[in-house]
Amino acid sequence: MSDLREYKCPACGGAMEFDSGSQKMKCPFCDTEVSIEEFEQEQKKNPEETRWEAGNGAQWKEDEISGMAVYSCQSCGGEITADKTTGATTCPFCGNRVVLKGQFEGELRPDYIIPFKLDKKAAKAAYYKHLEKKSFLPKVFSFENHIDEIVGVYVPFWLFDVDAQAYMTYNAERIRTWRQGNKEHTEHEYYHVDRAGGIEFEHVPTDCSRKMDDALMEAIEPYDFKDAVPFQTPYLAGYVADRYDVNMEECMERATNRIRQSAEDALRETVKGYQTVTTTNRQINIMSAQYWYAMYPVWVLNTTWKGEKYTFAMNGQTGKMVGDLPADQGAFWKFVGLRGVILGAIIYAVMWIVTLI
Repeated sequence: MSDLREYKCPACGGAMEFDSGSQKMKCPFCDTEVSIEEFEQEQKKNPEETRWEAGNGAQWKEDEISGMAVYSCQSCGGEITADKTTGATTCPFCGNRVVLKGQFEGELRPDYIIPFKLDKKAAKAAYYKHLEKKSFLPKVFSFENHIDEIVGVYVPFWLFDVDAQAYMTYNAERIRTWRQGNKEHTEHEYYHVDRAGGIEFEHVPTDCSRKMDDALMEAIEPYDFKDAVPFQTPYLAGYVADRYDVNMEECMERATNRIRQSAEDALRETVKGYQTVTTTNRQINIMSAQYWYAMYPVWVLNTTWKGEKYTFAMNGQTGKMVGDLPADQGAFWKFVGLRGVILGAIIYAVMWIVTLI
């Protein structure tokens, strides 16, 4: 059974949380604030003395504990059941904020963390702004859907620094058309185009939690690594946190695919002045790579409307919000029909003008 770490206020003993506004540890009961460094020093001076265990002696059956772990809250003695990858949570009995220390020790310890910069109020405001000016969103959705929960989550990421060499070849064509007298002439020029170069990528993020949707996590990028600080567990207080359950090698493959595509796009953008360009050969070589383990802040919002669940995610550093929305099919087809009528009228007008020439 893993140890729990609490974050008690030095003034009143209440459970402290990391405050994204002040970037300090803050007690919600007496408003005491201390910096992360001061809090860590105080914790070292006053180590935890008591280890509470559940007193009834009951044990989970083997089939019941598959995929989960059970911890004992040091404040109330209640048992906390969590997924085996959960690293920070809240005691459901006393509300105490706890970090499951064993989840962030040894090789599991992150190198960096980007602390939350935006709070729950900002996430809620961003959600409602996200609903604005969506052409095909049912009008009643904004009023009838309700937010089931808003959870601040530190999502685990593998970060990759990569140096790559790229070589691409293309077949390209230029087309020139002109009139001479009553004749129209067309000239086709064909080219073989080579492009090569080195490209560097820094801190390419790949989420390494199977709970999180990869597409959703990529959609809320980018994160600014300048706000990253060496990992310390007090930053997790008041939030949910997961440790990685996707290994570096698997994530490296996903990151490499993104890097290769970005390198191809970068070289392709340099091939200009042609009507058609076709790639005939591509070669992207990874020359060197480094990786780090980091925790990035994400606000996850779940809403319900007409029995359907909708999930939204907001970058806890930048405020970028993404998520799927329901579509008003009637409004969509009305829009398509209107566009069709307008396009048909334009074509008819052009044909009528041609017949008059």
